[in-house]
Parts: sequence; C-alpha cells; structure tokens
Amino acid sequence: MSNVICSCTLGDYANVRLQLSRLLHREIEQLYGETENTACDICEVELKCCRREFYRAPAGELPEIGRAVIVEADGGYDYGIVYSAGVIARKKMQLKGLGESDDSIGTIVRFADESDAEALRSVRSRETGIRDVCLSKIKAHRLDMKLVDVELRLDQQKVTVFYTALHRVDFRSLVRDLASEFKARIQMVQITTREEARRANSFGACGCVLCCSSWIQKINANPFAEKQHACNSIHGESHAHNVIGQCNRSKCCLGYSKNQGCRKNTSHESYPPLGSKVTTPDGMAIIESIDPVRKEISLRYTENGKLTVLALRDFSSMFVKK
Repeated sequence: MSNVICSCTLGDYANVRLQLSRLLHREIEQLYGETENTACDICEVELKCCRREFYRAPAGELPEIGRAVIVEADGGYDYGIVYSAGVIARKKMQLKGLGESDDSIGTIVRFADESDAEALRSVRSRETGIRDVCLSKIKAHRLDMKLVDVELRLDQQKVTVFYTALHRVDFRSLVRDLASEFKARIQMVQITTREEARRANSFGACGCVLCCSSWIQKINANPFAEKQHACNSIHGESHAHNVIGQCNRSKCCLGYSKNQGCRKNTSHESYPPLGSKVTTPDGMAIIESIDPVRKEISLRYTENGKLTVLALRDFSSMFVKK
C-alpha cells in the first residue's frame, strides 16, 4: 500500500461526496418536506480519512451540507465537514445502533471560519514530519509493524498513529518516545488491510476512487466474491485480479454485481461461450449469462433487446452456433 494521499475535508473527493449527499437531501425534502429535517438536530460530520461521526447541532441552528464546523474531540476540538443532517443523519445513526441519547454523540462547538481552515492546513503540513519521526522511531525500536498514517488533531494535543501488524506489538517504549518528542498524547490504533486501503483514498483498477473511500459507509467481508472465488477455484481458474482489491481482500463493489454463476459447469455438460451468437425461432440472440446451478441460459435478442431465460435442455435442442 502506498503512502496516504487522502484529501478529505478540503479535497476534490470530499466535494464529490458532498454533492452526492446534497442530491440525497433534496430527494428527501421532495418526499417528506423541509419540516422533517428541522425536527432533528443530529448531524453527521466527516473528519479526516473518511471518518464520520455524529454530533448535535447548536440549538436552533441546523448547518447545511458542506458547512465546516469545529466539534468536540476527546477533551479537545477538531475540524470537520457536515456530511448529512436532519432525518438522514438520524436514520444513519439508527442503522449503526446508536440512539439520540447515546453518550458517544458529541456537540458541534461552533462554525469554522477561514482562520480555522488555515490552522487545519498548517496541522496537515506538520503530519509529514511527524510521520517521518514515527518511521525512524519504529525502526530504532525494531518493531514488527507497518505505519499506515498519522493524524494530528486540530488543537495539536493528540497524535493518532494508525498501523497494521500480523502479531501483537509491544509499543510502550515507542509511545513514551513519541510523547516526549511531540509533547502530546499518543494513541496507537491497529487497523485492518481494508481500513488501510480506505485511508489511502487511491484509485482502483476501474479508474475510479475506491468505493470504501468514496461512498461505502461500512466495509466488511463480501460473501458474493468469496462464493465466486470458490467457484472459480473448482475449475482451476484464477481470476484473482478481478475479485481481489488493493486490500488483498475481495472487492467491495462485487457485492453489488449481478451473480451470473460460473462460466463452466461442474458436470460433464458443455456450455457455449458467453457472447456467442445463436439462432432461435424468434430470431438472432446473444448468450448473455449462464447459470449452471439452475441449468439456465439467458439470451438477449439483437433485434429488440429482449432478455429470455431458457432451460439447458430447451436451448440444446434449438441452438445453432454461427
């Protein structure tokens, strides 16, 4: 995994996500009206590296999407962007199992101004030097861990170090050295390879920003990809470049793909290749997908674009390969 290039809160990727959130809010307003949003003071705020948490808005002031705010952060304060508000933020909070009376919900201290944005840019510029020091300290202590990212809070009173490791790491001496170096509280956070890819905020093989960095709220294992990978393994095929992402796990986007089944059957029955043309009583068609479990073949007619599903025995009795 390459170095973190995240441009959250002030970057172009964040602007794209905010635009999508604004479109969603406009749709909700058309369905339920504006009064539904103002009935809730919960806001979802995006912090660095696509990290989103819930906060209460100041009394009588529900900030608009994209508004920069200063929020409470573990005895200090931090900089964030309002990602969603009102009924949508409350629904997201309920989906995560949180209630409006939950103690983990912080408070928006105030709206940010230009001086806060300048302070944030100054803090982000310091993080490069902090990362270099952390790397040298890890090497000096000979710790078997990989540094992923560092995050300096806006008030500069806390440094969070994100890392990955295959085994338990005793980093007590490292924390003492870092605390003495930066005069701040040090928090070590071990993350998974999926979270590492998310924080990198880079591009996938499709040419787009990684789904986990751009819009997916929760990243987890993908049963669809695991099933597809197992199916390919049965036939001695290797499609790892299609199903494995930068995190070395199954791609999250595959969970939203149409499962067309294996391209080969486990039995001795033979199937025609996908995309081949066949002649049917209703005209010329193209084989679009094959489901060997149900023994069905999907045909797309070239003349009108109609999709038809045929049983294998019916297909075998009529098709003539061109």
